Amino acid sequence: MEEIYRILEEKIRQAGYDKPVDGSEIYDEICDEIEGKENGTYLFLSKREDDTFFEYQVTIMDEEFNLSYIDIHEAGKAVIRVDFD
Repeated sequence: MEEIYRILEEKIRQAGYDKPVDGSEIYDEICDEIEGKENGTYLFLSKREDDTFFEYQVTIMDEEFNLSYIDIHEAGKAVIRVDFD
């Protein structure tokens, strides 16, 4: 799991987001959001700070999920897309 957390953090930083991120927090948040959901593709929003929110696109399958992308929205800045596909 540590490798998954590290990959999340690295890809977000490489995309240009310069604030602290915690891969385990992101992963846990996604798991909480998808719990009990039917198979399909969903968008989830997560407020980070006063002017920042993350948008996750997640596809839920029977025994797993796929994080397609995270869009990071910061007030007054261009959206940062972190592609995981």
